[in-house]
Amino acid sequence: MLGTLFAGFAPGLALLSYFYLKDKHEPEPVSMVLFTFISGALVFFPIAFIEYILKAENVVIYNSINAIFSASLIEEIFKWSVLFFCAYRSVEFDEPFDGIVYGTSVSLGFATVENIFYLMTNGMDYALTRAILPVSSHALFGVIMGYYISRAKFTKKSKWVWLIISLLLPALLHGVYNFLLLKAGTWLSITPYMGFLWWLGLRKVQLAEKSSYDYFQKNHFIKQGTKLKPGMKLYFPIKG
Repeated sequence: MLGTLFAGFAPGLALLSYFYLKDKHEPEPVSMVLFTFISGALVFFPIAFIEYILKAENVVIYNSINAIFSASLIEEIFKWSVLFFCAYRSVEFDEPFDGIVYGTSVSLGFATVENIFYLMTNGMDYALTRAILPVSSHALFGVIMGYYISRAKFTKKSKWVWLIISLLLPALLHGVYNFLLLKAGTWLSITPYMGFLWWLGLRKVQLAEKSSYDYFQKNHFIKQGTKLKPGMKLYFPIKG
């Protein structure tokens, strides 16, 4: 039991730590990150209930295209709602990179509970596969959702356009992932797509890092900080 819980929690916490530590300018309060993580975890239960009802009542025929994309849309709507109401409106969401942190936190909260229940039902033999595929894919959907919801937060015009994109694009990417995983069902089909998701997600992380730097440069006095790597420097706002 303890081994299953550890295997269920470990991938999500590791990925969350990675994205949290990428926030170099003004790291988010751990309490707020935990709050969004737990909130994301809790929405697993209404999502599971709705998907069960849809299946039991034959509203959608599972293993069909409709089911694959409806499941992804339901999950992303719930995660987006948590991100919007719990983080987007918070005073702690005060720089562009915060969307990445909170987006991954919500998504990984959901993915962690899903992972624990899956491993408890199907056994530890799937722990590695679950870590590589579903858990990491949810993290990347969270990155993309968080990136675009940050665009809405820190853009004066077209806020609703970015908000809509922040919901629909992760849902579409999630649906394609489900289709490849459930219909094709082979590593050969899903591996290139996972590579694409990682490329896209890390690209959004880079853009968010630059946006946060530009935001602090524009809105705060800054001073030169520690050199990170050739060609890049870390800057901190002067407080006080």
